[in-house]
Amino acid sequence: MPSYLGLYIEDNLIKYAKVSKEKENIKIDSFGVKFYSNISQAIKQIVEETYSYKTPISVNLSEETYQYFNMFSLLNKKDLEKAIRLEFETYCNEKGYNPNSLETRYAIVNNADDKEKLKVINISENKIELNKIQQRLDGYRVGTIAPVSMSIPNLINFPPKENALIVNIEGKTTITTVIDGNVYEITTLDEGSKEILEKINLKENSYSKAYEICQNTTIYTAEVQDFVEEQSRYLEDIMPTLYNIVGQVQKIINESTDTINKVYITGTLSCVNNIDLYFQEYLGKVKCEILKPYFVQGLVKEVNIKEYVEVNSAISLALSGLGEGIKGINFKKASFSEGLFTKGSKESGKPVKKSSGSSFNFNDFGDRLSKQEMGLVRGIISLVIFIVIFSGFSILLTGQIQDKKEEVDSVTNKINAQISRVQKDTTTLNNKTTEYSTLISDLEEVNNKISDMNASKNLIPNLLNQIMQVIDESVQLTSIENTTGKHIVIVAQSPTYPGLGYFKTRLKTENILQNVVSGSSMKQGGMIIVTIEGDLP
Repeated sequence: MPSYLGLYIEDNLIKYAKVSKEKENIKIDSFGVKFYSNISQAIKQIVEETYSYKTPISVNLSEETYQYFNMFSLLNKKDLEKAIRLEFETYCNEKGYNPNSLETRYAIVNNADDKEKLKVINISENKIELNKIQQRLDGYRVGTIAPVSMSIPNLINFPPKENALIVNIEGKTTITTVIDGNVYEITTLDEGSKEILEKINLKENSYSKAYEICQNTTIYTAEVQDFVEEQSRYLEDIMPTLYNIVGQVQKIINESTDTINKVYITGTLSCVNNIDLYFQEYLGKVKCEILKPYFVQGLVKEVNIKEYVEVNSAISLALSGLGEGIKGINFKKASFSEGLFTKGSKESGKPVKKSSGSSFNFNDFGDRLSKQEMGLVRGIISLVIFIVIFSGFSILLTGQIQDKKEEVDSVTNKINAQISRVQKDTTTLNNKTTEYSTLISDLEEVNNKISDMNASKNLIPNLLNQIMQVIDESVQLTSIENTTGKHIVIVAQSPTYPGLGYFKTRLKTENILQNVVSGSSMKQGGMIIVTIEGDLP
C-alpha cells in the first residue's frame, strides 16, 4: 500500500499527516501538530514517530506568488508553453524581476468569461526559497513540493457545477476559488493565524499554549449568546483578523461573475468554536461550513473529526504525493534513479587443452579441410586481422579523445567558476533588491498609517454628535473604539433590552453606521452590556 508523509511547515509549527492509499481507499495512519524551536530536530522526530524513514515526503511551498494569463484554446502544447513563458517574462520585466531567479509551474482551466480562451494559473517561487526547502529536508526522500492552495481541494468531492471558496486560515490565509469543480483563482492574504498566535504568545509566552487557547475560544454571534468570560478573553486578539478575512471573502463573492454556492473554512483558525457561524452571519445566503475531508467520515470512531480538520493542509499535501488532484504543479525536480543503469558481467574464457601426442601443422590442417571450410577459415583469419588493426586505431583514437576531454574539462571548470561568481553576485543583488523593496514597503506602510490617522482624527467626535441625536435615555455608552479603518466598536449598557435594540436600530436607519451587527453580550449588576460593531459610511 503506497503511503506519503505530508508536512505543512510554517514559522514555529509543523502539521503532519501520513496517508496511505489502496485503490480508492484512503487511510490516515498518523497525524499531529508539533511546535518547534529547531526545525531540523522537529522533522527528525516526526519521521521517527511516524516510522517514515523510507516514506516519500510532500511539503508545501513558502513564498509562492500567482500570475494569470489568458491564452487561445487552439494553441498546441508546444506553442502554449512558449506563449506562457513569454507572458511570464513580460510580467517579470514590468515588475523588475529576474525570470531566471524564479521557478515556475502552471495549471490550465477554461476561461469562464471567454469560451475561446484558456486561463493559465502560473505559480512562481524564488529559487533561493526553493533551495532552502530542499536543504531543510536534505537526507530525506522528498517526492513533492507543492503550493497548499492548489492541493487543499483534494479534500473535497465537489458536486457537479458547484462553485465554492476554500478559506485556508494558516499563518497566511489563502482563498482558493473553485468554479465548476476546477481551481480558478488563488487570493493570498497577509492576515492569518500567525499574527493571532504571536499576539497571544506575548501574553502566555508559549505558542503551544496560544494554539490551545484558540481551540478553546468561542465566538459569540447573534445566534449564540451563552457568554463565558474565560473562553472569550482572547477575542480581542482574534476578531480583528477574522473581520478582515471575512471582509475579503465577501468582496470575492460580490465581485465574482459566477454565483458562489458554498464557503469551506479550514486551517489553524478553523479550530475556533463557531467560526463557521461567524462567517455565516456576515455572508448571509452563502452556506459556510468547516472543511472535513470527504473520506474521514466513520474512518476511526475514536478520533474526533475536528482533529483531522486541524491538519487538513498536511493531508492534502500527502494526497498530492499519492497522485490526487492537479498534475504538473510539483516543484521537486525529477532525477534519474541511481540504480537505473547496471554494469553487465563478463564471462571468463576457459583455455582448451591440446591432446597429448598431437601437433599443429598447417598442411595437416589443410588436408583435413574441404575448400569451403578452408575459405571460411581464411575469412575468419581476415576478420581477426581486421579486428586487431581496428582495435589499435581505437586505442590510439581513445587516447586522443581522452586528451581532448581533459582540455574540455579544464575549460569547463574555469567557466563553471565564472558562472559561480556570477550566481553569487546575482544572489547578492537579489538580496539587496529584496532588502530595498522591504524598506520601501515599510515606508509606504508608515505613510499609509499617518494618512489613516489624519483621516480618522475627527471620526469619533463627529460620530458622538450623531449618536446624541438618536440614543435612548436608558442607554449608556461605556466605550467607543475605532479598531481598523472605518470600523467602529461600541460597548453600550442599559437596564432593558428594548433600549439597546432601539439604539441599534436607529444606528442602522439613520445611516450612522453600516453593516451593523451585535457582538457578545452579558448582564452585570442589573445592566445589560452589549457590543455593537459597524462601519462608518
